Amino acid sequence: MDGTEGNAEQPDSAERSHRSSVSSVGARAADVLVYLADDRVVPLAVENLPSLSAHELHRAVREFLQLPDIALEAFALWLVSPLLEVQLKPKHQPYKLGRQWPELLLRFTDAPDDDVAMDEPSLQFRRNVFFPRRRELQIHDEEVLRLLYEEAKGNVLAARYPCDIEDCEALGALVCRVQLGPYQPGQPAACTLREKLDSFLPAHLCKRGHGLFAALRGRGAKAGLGEQGLLNAYRKVKEAVGEHEASLSSYYRAYLLKCHELPFYGCAFFHGEVDKPAQSFLHRGGRKPVAVAISLEGVHVIDSREKHVLLGLRFQELSWDHTSPEEEESVLWLEFDGDNEGTPVNKLLKIYSKQAELMSSLIEYCIELNQAAEAAAPQESVSGPHSAPSSLPPPAQRPQLRRQGSVVCSRIQHLSTIDYVEEGEQIKRVKPKRTTSFFSRQLSTSQGSYTVVQPTDGLEQG
Repeated sequence: MDGTEGNAEQPDSAERSHRSSVSSVGARAADVLVYLADDRVVPLAVENLPSLSAHELHRAVREFLQLPDIALEAFALWLVSPLLEVQLKPKHQPYKLGRQWPELLLRFTDAPDDDVAMDEPSLQFRRNVFFPRRRELQIHDEEVLRLLYEEAKGNVLAARYPCDIEDCEALGALVCRVQLGPYQPGQPAACTLREKLDSFLPAHLCKRGHGLFAALRGRGAKAGLGEQGLLNAYRKVKEAVGEHEASLSSYYRAYLLKCHELPFYGCAFFHGEVDKPAQSFLHRGGRKPVAVAISLEGVHVIDSREKHVLLGLRFQELSWDHTSPEEEESVLWLEFDGDNEGTPVNKLLKIYSKQAELMSSLIEYCIELNQAAEAAAPQESVSGPHSAPSSLPPPAQRPQLRRQGSVVCSRIQHLSTIDYVEEGEQIKRVKPKRTTSFFSRQLSTSQGSYTVVQPTDGLEQG
Protein backbone atom coordinates (compact mmCIF):
# COMPACT_ATOMS: atom_id res chain seq x y z
CA MET A 1 0.00 0.00 0.00
CA ASP A 2 1.39 3.35 -1.08
CA GLY A 3 1.90 6.17 1.39
CA THR A 4 2.84 5.15 4.89
CA GLU A 5 2.54 8.59 6.52
CA GLY A 6 -1.26 8.62 6.42
CA ASN A 7 -1.53 12.18 5.05
CA ALA A 8 -4.34 12.53 2.53
CA GLU A 9 -3.76 14.88 -0.39
CA GLN A 10 -5.81 18.00 -1.14
CA PRO A 11 -7.00 18.19 -4.79
CA ASP A 12 -7.10 21.47 -6.68
CA SER A 13 -10.36 22.97 -7.95
CA ALA A 14 -10.02 21.40 -11.39
CA GLU A 15 -9.70 17.94 -9.90
CA ARG A 16 -12.74 18.54 -7.71
CA SER A 17 -14.91 19.42 -10.70
CA HIS A 18 -14.30 16.07 -12.37
CA ARG A 19 -13.23 13.33 -10.03
CA SER A 20 -11.99 9.96 -11.13
CA SER A 21 -11.18 7.24 -8.66
CA VAL A 22 -9.02 5.05 -10.90
CA SER A 23 -6.04 7.12 -12.00
CA SER A 24 -4.15 4.37 -13.79
CA VAL A 25 -4.55 0.69 -14.49
CA GLY A 26 -1.53 -1.48 -15.09
CA ALA A 27 -1.02 -5.17 -15.57
CA ARG A 28 -0.40 -5.77 -11.87
CA ALA A 29 -1.35 -2.71 -9.84
CA ALA A 30 -3.61 0.34 -9.98
CA ASP A 31 -3.67 3.68 -8.19
CA VAL A 32 -7.07 4.19 -6.59
CA LEU A 33 -8.19 7.58 -5.28
CA VAL A 34 -10.68 7.60 -2.41
CA TYR A 35 -12.20 10.98 -1.58
CA LEU A 36 -12.99 12.16 1.94
CA ALA A 37 -15.78 14.52 2.98
CA ASP A 38 -13.41 17.52 3.08
CA ASP A 39 -12.19 16.83 -0.51
CA ARG A 40 -8.91 15.35 0.63
CA VAL A 41 -7.76 12.36 -1.37
CA VAL A 42 -6.46 9.02 -0.11
CA PRO A 43 -4.23 7.49 -2.82
CA LEU A 44 -3.95 3.71 -2.66
CA ALA A 45 -1.78 1.37 -4.73
CA VAL A 46 -3.64 -1.93 -4.90
CA GLU A 47 -3.16 -5.28 -6.58
CA ASN A 48 -5.86 -7.04 -8.61
CA LEU A 49 -8.20 -4.04 -8.62
CA PRO A 50 -10.96 -5.68 -10.74
CA SER A 51 -11.53 -8.36 -8.10
CA LEU A 52 -10.99 -6.17 -5.04
CA SER A 53 -14.03 -5.91 -2.74
CA ALA A 54 -15.36 -2.79 -1.05
CA HIS A 55 -14.52 -4.39 2.31
CA GLU A 56 -10.85 -4.75 1.34
CA LEU A 57 -10.65 -1.16 0.06
CA HIS A 58 -12.41 0.07 3.19
CA ARG A 59 -9.77 -1.63 5.33
CA ALA A 60 -6.98 -0.05 3.24
CA VAL A 61 -8.47 3.41 3.78
CA ARG A 62 -8.79 2.84 7.53
CA GLU A 63 -5.18 1.70 7.75
CA PHE A 64 -3.98 4.67 5.68
CA LEU A 65 -5.82 7.13 7.95
CA GLN A 66 -5.00 5.10 11.10
CA LEU A 67 -8.64 5.03 12.18
CA PRO A 68 -9.91 2.91 15.10
CA ASP A 69 -12.19 -0.12 14.69
CA ILE A 70 -15.38 1.94 15.10
CA ALA A 71 -14.70 3.37 11.63
CA LEU A 72 -15.61 -0.01 10.15
CA GLU A 73 -19.21 0.55 11.25
CA ALA A 74 -19.37 4.34 11.03
CA PHE A 75 -18.26 4.66 7.40
CA ALA A 76 -18.90 2.97 4.08
CA LEU A 77 -17.58 3.32 0.57
CA TRP A 78 -19.85 5.10 -1.90
CA LEU A 79 -19.83 5.53 -5.66
CA VAL A 80 -20.96 9.11 -6.22
CA SER A 81 -21.60 11.33 -9.22
CA PRO A 82 -23.93 14.29 -9.79
CA LEU A 83 -26.46 11.85 -11.26
CA LEU A 84 -26.44 8.96 -8.76
CA GLU A 85 -25.18 8.03 -5.28
CA VAL A 86 -24.80 4.39 -4.22
CA GLN A 87 -23.56 3.03 -0.89
CA LEU A 88 -21.58 -0.14 -1.56
CA LYS A 89 -22.07 -3.38 0.30
CA PRO A 90 -18.86 -5.00 1.64
CA LYS A 91 -19.03 -7.70 -1.04
CA HIS A 92 -19.42 -5.25 -3.93
CA GLN A 93 -16.48 -4.82 -6.31
CA PRO A 94 -16.09 -1.06 -6.90
CA TYR A 95 -14.10 -1.42 -10.14
CA LYS A 96 -16.76 -3.60 -11.77
CA LEU A 97 -19.57 -1.33 -10.61
CA GLY A 98 -17.66 1.62 -12.01
CA ARG A 99 -17.48 -0.12 -15.38
CA GLN A 100 -21.23 -0.75 -15.19
CA TRP A 101 -21.98 2.87 -14.23
CA PRO A 102 -23.61 3.85 -17.57
CA GLU A 103 -25.99 0.90 -17.24
CA LEU A 104 -26.90 1.96 -13.69
CA LEU A 105 -27.57 5.52 -14.85
CA LEU A 106 -29.85 4.34 -17.64
CA ARG A 107 -31.73 2.14 -15.18
CA PHE A 108 -32.03 4.53 -12.24
CA THR A 109 -31.95 8.05 -13.72
CA ASP A 110 -33.60 10.09 -16.45
CA ALA A 111 -30.30 11.64 -17.51
CA PRO A 112 -29.83 12.37 -21.24
CA ASP A 113 -27.53 10.05 -23.17
CA ASP A 114 -24.86 12.75 -23.47
CA ASP A 115 -24.77 13.23 -19.69
CA VAL A 116 -24.64 9.48 -19.14
CA ALA A 117 -21.69 9.20 -21.51
CA MET A 118 -19.76 11.97 -19.70
CA ASP A 119 -20.61 11.00 -16.12
CA GLU A 120 -17.95 9.25 -14.07
CA PRO A 121 -18.31 8.28 -10.40
CA SER A 122 -15.80 8.90 -7.65
CA LEU A 123 -15.14 6.53 -4.77
CA GLN A 124 -15.97 8.28 -1.49
CA PHE A 125 -15.49 7.42 2.18
CA ARG A 126 -18.75 8.53 3.80
CA ARG A 127 -20.99 7.95 6.77
CA ASN A 128 -22.76 4.60 6.73
CA VAL A 129 -26.54 5.10 6.37
CA PHE A 130 -27.09 2.15 8.73
CA PHE A 131 -24.90 3.54 11.55
CA PRO A 132 -27.25 4.50 14.42
CA ARG A 133 -27.07 8.01 15.78
CA ARG A 134 -26.77 6.74 19.35
CA ARG A 135 -23.48 5.08 18.40
CA GLU A 136 -22.03 8.45 17.42
CA LEU A 137 -22.38 9.51 21.06
CA GLN A 138 -19.90 6.79 21.96
CA ILE A 139 -17.15 7.97 19.60
CA HIS A 140 -14.15 9.72 21.14
CA ASP A 141 -11.55 9.48 18.37
CA GLU A 142 -10.97 13.00 17.04
CA GLU A 143 -10.32 12.01 13.42
CA VAL A 144 -13.51 9.95 13.21
CA LEU A 145 -15.47 12.84 14.73
CA ARG A 146 -13.82 15.25 12.29
CA LEU A 147 -14.80 13.18 9.25
CA LEU A 148 -18.40 12.94 10.46
CA TYR A 149 -18.40 16.68 11.18
CA GLU A 150 -17.04 17.55 7.74
CA GLU A 151 -19.71 15.48 6.00
CA ALA A 152 -22.53 16.93 8.11
CA LYS A 153 -21.22 20.46 7.55
CA GLY A 154 -21.12 19.89 3.80
CA ASN A 155 -24.73 18.73 3.79
CA VAL A 156 -25.84 21.75 5.83
CA LEU A 157 -23.97 24.27 3.65
CA ALA A 158 -25.29 22.62 0.48
CA ALA A 159 -28.83 22.78 1.96
CA ARG A 160 -29.24 19.04 1.59
CA TYR A 161 -30.14 19.23 5.29
CA PRO A 162 -32.77 22.01 5.48
CA CYS A 163 -32.29 24.09 8.64
CA ASP A 164 -34.08 27.03 10.19
CA ILE A 165 -32.06 30.24 10.32
CA GLU A 166 -31.61 29.96 14.10
CA ASP A 167 -30.10 26.51 13.67
CA CYS A 168 -27.95 27.63 10.75
CA GLU A 169 -26.51 30.35 12.97
CA ALA A 170 -25.83 27.92 15.83
CA LEU A 171 -24.15 25.43 13.50
CA GLY A 172 -22.26 28.19 11.70
CA ALA A 173 -20.97 29.48 15.05
CA LEU A 174 -19.41 26.09 15.77
CA VAL A 175 -17.76 26.15 12.34
CA CYS A 176 -16.40 29.61 13.21
CA ARG A 177 -14.93 28.20 16.42
CA VAL A 178 -13.29 25.33 14.54
CA GLN A 179 -11.89 27.47 11.72
CA LEU A 180 -11.20 30.80 13.45
CA GLY A 181 -10.49 29.73 17.02
CA PRO A 182 -12.04 31.23 20.18
CA TYR A 183 -14.02 34.44 19.80
CA GLN A 184 -11.85 37.39 20.79
CA PRO A 185 -13.50 40.76 21.48
CA GLY A 186 -11.88 43.54 19.52
CA GLN A 187 -10.73 41.36 16.62
CA PRO A 188 -12.19 42.08 13.14
CA ALA A 189 -14.42 39.00 13.35
CA ALA A 190 -17.34 40.69 11.55
CA CYS A 191 -15.14 41.43 8.53
CA THR A 192 -13.96 37.83 8.44
CA LEU A 193 -17.53 36.52 8.60
CA ARG A 194 -18.65 38.89 5.85
CA GLU A 195 -15.89 37.73 3.52
CA LYS A 196 -16.44 34.01 4.16
CA LEU A 197 -20.14 33.93 4.96
CA ASP A 198 -20.80 30.99 2.64
CA SER A 199 -18.29 28.96 4.67
CA PHE A 200 -20.58 29.23 7.68
CA LEU A 201 -24.12 29.51 6.29
CA PRO A 202 -25.93 27.76 3.40
CA ALA A 203 -25.38 29.50 0.09
CA HIS A 204 -29.08 30.00 -0.68
CA LEU A 205 -29.38 32.09 2.50
CA CYS A 206 -26.33 34.19 1.68
CA LYS A 207 -27.59 35.03 -1.83
CA ARG A 208 -31.02 36.32 -0.89
CA GLY A 209 -31.48 39.87 -2.00
CA HIS A 210 -34.13 40.79 0.54
CA GLY A 211 -35.18 40.22 4.11
CA LEU A 212 -32.67 38.80 6.51
CA PHE A 213 -29.54 39.11 4.36
CA ALA A 214 -30.38 42.27 2.43
CA ALA A 215 -27.89 44.30 4.46
CA LEU A 216 -25.02 42.13 3.28
CA ARG A 217 -25.07 43.89 -0.10
CA GLY A 218 -24.45 47.29 1.47
CA ARG A 219 -21.08 48.60 2.51
CA GLY A 220 -20.90 50.10 5.93
CA ALA A 221 -19.73 49.57 9.43
CA LYS A 222 -23.05 48.06 10.43
CA ALA A 223 -23.15 44.28 10.06
CA GLY A 224 -26.05 42.65 8.25
CA LEU A 225 -28.74 40.96 10.28
CA GLY A 226 -27.71 37.41 9.34
CA GLU A 227 -24.09 38.24 9.85
CA GLN A 228 -24.89 39.76 13.23
CA GLY A 229 -26.88 36.68 14.26
CA LEU A 230 -23.93 34.47 13.34
CA LEU A 231 -21.58 36.78 15.24
CA ASN A 232 -23.81 36.68 18.33
CA ALA A 233 -23.94 32.88 18.19
CA TYR A 234 -20.14 32.77 17.78
CA ARG A 235 -19.75 34.84 20.98
CA LYS A 236 -21.88 32.32 22.88
CA VAL A 237 -19.87 29.22 21.94
CA LYS A 238 -18.53 27.87 25.22
CA GLU A 239 -14.92 26.89 25.45
CA ALA A 240 -14.21 23.24 26.23
CA VAL A 241 -13.09 22.59 29.78
CA GLY A 242 -10.71 19.80 30.75
CA GLU A 243 -9.63 18.91 27.21
CA HIS A 244 -6.31 19.48 25.49
CA GLU A 245 -6.11 23.04 24.18
CA ALA A 246 -5.49 21.91 20.59
CA SER A 247 -8.34 19.37 20.59
CA LEU A 248 -11.46 20.21 18.59
CA SER A 249 -13.32 17.03 19.49
CA SER A 250 -15.86 18.77 21.72
CA TYR A 251 -16.84 21.16 18.90
CA TYR A 252 -17.11 18.35 16.35
CA ARG A 253 -19.33 16.47 18.79
CA ALA A 254 -21.43 19.55 19.54
CA TYR A 255 -21.99 20.06 15.81
CA LEU A 256 -23.06 16.44 15.33
CA LEU A 257 -25.39 16.56 18.34
CA LYS A 258 -27.04 19.66 16.88
CA CYS A 259 -27.44 17.81 13.58
CA HIS A 260 -29.00 14.88 15.43
CA GLU A 261 -31.97 17.19 16.04
CA LEU A 262 -32.61 17.16 12.27
CA PRO A 263 -34.88 14.19 11.55
CA PHE A 264 -33.14 13.42 8.24
CA TYR A 265 -29.56 13.44 9.53
CA GLY A 266 -27.47 10.56 8.16
CA CYS A 267 -29.89 9.74 5.36
CA ALA A 268 -29.41 8.57 1.79
CA PHE A 269 -30.79 10.93 -0.87
CA PHE A 270 -32.79 10.03 -3.96
CA HIS A 271 -34.17 12.15 -6.79
CA GLY A 272 -37.85 12.28 -7.64
CA GLU A 273 -40.87 14.41 -8.50
CA VAL A 274 -44.31 14.86 -6.95
CA ASP A 275 -47.53 16.34 -8.29
CA LYS A 276 -48.27 19.93 -7.38
CA PRO A 277 -51.77 20.70 -6.10
CA ALA A 278 -54.09 21.77 -8.90
CA GLN A 279 -54.41 25.55 -9.04
CA SER A 280 -57.92 25.39 -10.49
CA PHE A 281 -60.43 22.89 -11.84
CA LEU A 282 -59.07 23.18 -15.36
CA HIS A 283 -55.43 23.82 -14.55
CA ARG A 284 -53.26 20.96 -13.37
CA GLY A 285 -50.42 21.86 -11.06
CA GLY A 286 -47.64 19.98 -12.86
CA ARG A 287 -44.74 18.43 -10.94
CA LYS A 288 -42.04 19.71 -8.61
CA PRO A 289 -38.58 18.18 -8.05
CA VAL A 290 -38.00 16.65 -4.62
CA ALA A 291 -35.26 14.88 -2.72
CA VAL A 292 -36.35 11.77 -0.85
CA ALA A 293 -34.27 11.30 2.30
CA ILE A 294 -34.34 7.82 3.86
CA SER A 295 -32.60 6.85 7.08
CA LEU A 296 -33.10 4.59 10.07
CA GLU A 297 -35.42 7.31 11.42
CA GLY A 298 -37.93 7.33 8.56
CA VAL A 299 -38.69 8.97 5.22
CA HIS A 300 -38.65 12.68 4.41
CA VAL A 301 -39.70 14.34 1.16
CA ILE A 302 -37.85 17.64 0.71
CA ASP A 303 -38.66 20.41 -1.77
CA SER A 304 -35.47 20.73 -3.81
CA ARG A 305 -36.06 24.39 -4.66
CA GLU A 306 -37.62 25.82 -1.51
CA LYS A 307 -35.31 23.88 0.85
CA HIS A 308 -38.02 22.74 3.23
CA VAL A 309 -39.72 19.49 4.19
CA LEU A 310 -42.96 18.62 2.43
CA LEU A 311 -43.61 15.37 4.29
CA GLY A 312 -41.87 13.57 7.15
CA LEU A 313 -42.94 10.10 8.29
CA ARG A 314 -41.54 7.60 10.75
CA PHE A 315 -41.74 4.00 9.62
CA GLN A 316 -44.57 3.38 12.13
CA GLU A 317 -46.62 6.02 10.34
CA LEU A 318 -46.57 4.69 6.80
CA SER A 319 -47.13 1.84 4.40
CA TRP A 320 -45.38 1.80 1.06
CA ASP A 321 -44.98 0.04 -2.26
CA HIS A 322 -43.47 0.72 -5.65
CA THR A 323 -44.34 0.11 -9.27
CA SER A 324 -41.64 -0.76 -11.78
CA PRO A 325 -41.22 0.69 -15.28
CA GLU A 326 -42.37 -2.64 -16.72
CA GLU A 327 -45.79 -2.15 -15.11
CA GLU A 328 -46.13 1.60 -15.63
CA GLU A 329 -44.12 4.69 -14.75
CA SER A 330 -41.67 3.97 -11.92
CA VAL A 331 -43.34 5.24 -8.73
CA LEU A 332 -42.82 5.02 -4.98
CA TRP A 333 -46.16 5.09 -3.15
CA LEU A 334 -46.35 6.34 0.45
CA GLU A 335 -49.58 5.84 2.39
CA PHE A 336 -50.28 7.56 5.70
CA ASP A 337 -53.06 8.80 7.96
CA GLY A 338 -54.64 12.17 7.36
CA ASP A 339 -57.91 14.03 7.30
CA ASN A 340 -59.99 15.79 4.71
CA GLU A 341 -62.16 18.55 6.15
CA GLY A 342 -62.25 16.72 9.46
CA THR A 343 -62.89 13.28 7.97
CA PRO A 344 -60.24 10.60 8.69
CA VAL A 345 -58.83 9.32 5.40
CA ASN A 346 -55.91 7.38 4.03
CA LYS A 347 -53.58 9.59 2.01
CA LEU A 348 -51.50 8.33 -0.88
CA LEU A 349 -48.47 10.26 -2.12
CA LYS A 350 -47.11 9.37 -5.53
CA ILE A 351 -43.36 9.96 -5.97
CA TYR A 352 -42.24 9.62 -9.58
CA SER A 353 -38.68 8.31 -9.70
CA LYS A 354 -36.65 5.72 -11.57
CA GLN A 355 -35.02 5.13 -8.17
CA ALA A 356 -38.32 3.89 -6.65
CA GLU A 357 -37.01 0.32 -6.49
CA LEU A 358 -33.90 1.47 -4.61
CA MET A 359 -35.97 3.52 -2.18
CA SER A 360 -38.40 0.68 -1.50
CA SER A 361 -35.56 -1.75 -0.80
CA LEU A 362 -33.85 0.71 1.55
CA ILE A 363 -37.08 1.32 3.51
CA GLU A 364 -37.54 -2.42 3.92
CA TYR A 365 -33.95 -2.96 5.08
CA CYS A 366 -34.08 -0.04 7.55
CA ILE A 367 -37.22 -1.50 9.10
CA GLU A 368 -35.54 -4.92 9.40
CA LEU A 369 -32.52 -3.36 11.12
CA ASN A 370 -34.71 -1.40 13.54
CA GLN A 371 -36.71 -4.50 14.44
CA ALA A 372 -33.53 -6.49 15.01
CA ALA A 373 -32.17 -3.71 17.26
CA GLU A 374 -35.41 -3.60 19.25
CA ALA A 375 -35.35 -7.38 19.71
CA ALA A 376 -31.74 -7.22 20.96
CA ALA A 377 -32.39 -4.32 23.36
CA PRO A 378 -34.10 -6.38 26.14
CA GLN A 379 -31.22 -8.88 26.11
CA GLU A 380 -28.66 -6.09 26.42
CA SER A 381 -30.56 -4.57 29.33
CA VAL A 382 -30.46 -7.91 31.16
CA SER A 383 -26.76 -8.53 30.54
CA GLY A 384 -25.84 -4.90 31.12
CA PRO A 385 -24.64 -2.12 28.82
CA HIS A 386 -21.46 -2.86 26.91
CA SER A 387 -20.27 0.42 25.55
CA ALA A 388 -22.42 3.38 26.56
CA PRO A 389 -20.85 5.18 29.53
CA SER A 390 -23.23 6.62 32.10
CA SER A 391 -21.83 10.11 31.58
CA LEU A 392 -23.20 10.37 28.06
CA PRO A 393 -26.01 12.92 27.64
CA PRO A 394 -29.44 11.61 26.63
CA PRO A 395 -30.47 12.09 22.99
CA ALA A 396 -31.82 15.52 22.21
CA GLN A 397 -35.61 15.85 22.10
CA ARG A 398 -35.64 18.44 19.28
CA PRO A 399 -37.92 20.96 21.03
CA GLN A 400 -36.63 23.92 19.02
CA LEU A 401 -37.47 22.23 15.73
CA ARG A 402 -41.16 22.22 16.65
CA ARG A 403 -41.35 25.99 16.21
CA GLN A 404 -44.18 27.14 13.98
CA GLY A 405 -43.16 27.38 10.34
CA SER A 406 -39.97 25.36 10.80
CA VAL A 407 -38.45 24.09 7.56
CA VAL A 408 -38.45 20.56 9.02
CA CYS A 409 -42.22 20.50 9.61
CA SER A 410 -44.41 18.76 7.03
CA ARG A 411 -46.28 20.90 4.49
CA ILE A 412 -48.89 18.46 3.29
CA GLN A 413 -50.94 21.32 1.87
CA HIS A 414 -48.20 21.76 -0.75
CA LEU A 415 -48.66 18.18 -1.95
CA SER A 416 -51.23 16.61 -4.23
CA THR A 417 -52.34 13.39 -2.51
CA ILE A 418 -55.02 10.82 -3.21
CA ASP A 419 -57.44 10.67 -0.28
CA TYR A 420 -59.53 7.51 -0.07
CA VAL A 421 -61.62 5.17 2.03
CA GLU A 422 -63.52 1.99 1.25
CA GLU A 423 -67.28 1.95 0.84
CA GLY A 424 -68.68 -1.52 0.32
CA GLU A 425 -66.25 -3.29 -1.99
CA GLN A 426 -65.21 -0.20 -3.93
CA ILE A 427 -62.34 2.14 -3.15
CA LYS A 428 -63.70 5.69 -3.21
CA ARG A 429 -62.11 8.99 -2.41
CA VAL A 430 -62.93 10.94 0.74
CA LYS A 431 -65.75 8.95 2.29
CA PRO A 432 -66.59 8.88 6.01
CA LYS A 433 -65.68 5.26 6.76
CA ARG A 434 -62.11 3.89 6.64
CA THR A 435 -61.74 0.13 6.54
CA THR A 436 -58.72 -0.75 4.45
CA SER A 437 -55.17 -0.08 3.38
CA PHE A 438 -53.83 -0.35 -0.15
CA PHE A 439 -50.50 -1.80 0.88
CA SER A 440 -49.44 -4.81 2.90
CA ARG A 441 -45.86 -3.52 3.22
CA GLN A 442 -45.62 -1.74 6.54
CA LEU A 443 -43.92 -1.84 9.91
CA SER A 444 -45.66 -4.32 12.20
CA THR A 445 -45.76 -2.71 15.64
CA SER A 446 -48.31 -2.15 18.31
CA GLN A 447 -46.74 1.22 19.18
CA GLY A 448 -47.02 2.85 15.77
CA SER A 449 -49.50 5.64 15.09
CA TYR A 450 -50.32 4.50 11.55
CA THR A 451 -53.79 2.87 11.46
CA VAL A 452 -53.47 -0.49 9.73
CA VAL A 453 -56.78 -2.19 8.94
CA GLN A 454 -56.98 -5.59 7.27
CA PRO A 455 -58.62 -5.54 3.82
CA THR A 456 -61.77 -7.47 3.02
CA ASP A 457 -61.53 -10.73 1.10
CA GLY A 458 -62.73 -9.19 -2.13
CA LEU A 459 -60.17 -6.36 -2.19
CA GLU A 460 -57.13 -6.81 -4.39
CA GLN A 461 -54.00 -5.41 -2.79
CA GLY A 462 -51.34 -3.47 -4.62
